[in-house]
Amino acid sequence: MSRIISVVNQKGGVGKTTTSVNLAAALAEMGNFVLLVDMDPQGNATSGLGHARENILHGIYEVLAEQKRLHDVIVNTAHDGLRIVPSTANLAGANIELVDVEEREHQLRKLLEQAGHGYDYIIIDCPPSLGLLTINSLVAADEILIPVQAEYYALEGLSQLLETIALLKEHVKPEMTILGAVITMFDKRTRLSEDVLNELYQHFPNNIFRSVIPRTVRLAEAPSFGQSIFHYDPRGKGAKAYTRLAREIAKK
Repeated sequence: MSRIISVVNQKGGVGKTTTSVNLAAALAEMGNFVLLVDMDPQGNATSGLGHARENILHGIYEVLAEQKRLHDVIVNTAHDGLRIVPSTANLAGANIELVDVEEREHQLRKLLEQAGHGYDYIIIDCPPSLGLLTINSLVAADEILIPVQAEYYALEGLSQLLETIALLKEHVKPEMTILGAVITMFDKRTRLSEDVLNELYQHFPNNIFRSVIPRTVRLAEAPSFGQSIFHYDPRGKGAKAYTRLAREIAKK
């Protein structure tokens, strides 16, 4: 069975989708079969891998709504071994529609059980919120990866996220674990980044990844070209950082 990793932080702008896309691409570049699930209604992971949302007819919403089967909506990417379950504009309404569904927190988990045998890794890009789509993504996962921007405001709400994870672990999925936190948008020229790192050690004393994702123009530019950093700037700092992160995760 595959390792299912949800990439989550309810605060936007912390590099969550950048991490989801490039971690998935890095794992695929290492020879793994990887499925990226875009659970964010904004669909940035979908467009970031070259699929314009206006051209996507069916995605994860249609699967959750039982209009399509999972394997019917999976599409290829430019990376060998990496496929994606895209997001469509319809996904925005799923938070409301799932409210009255029986076992609503388990809908994504049940769907991914159909695909688990075909992939080494399933990476879930969560919405920047703690709504039902994110809860589904957490319950579906075996491990939780939390990207944290190297700024103080990015630490706000982290305790709320950890409380949510603890509640789900206690009442819904005891085997869920926090894989760790990864520092994103790190600027070694500032003391602030080091201060944030020290603050994170208080939350995750044994779960801070040594791989740090730097703030680079190339990482910011790549999504506008519909490419991962491995195709846009394969020899740059961003690609090297995500390769290191993927190797760390593979060893855990």
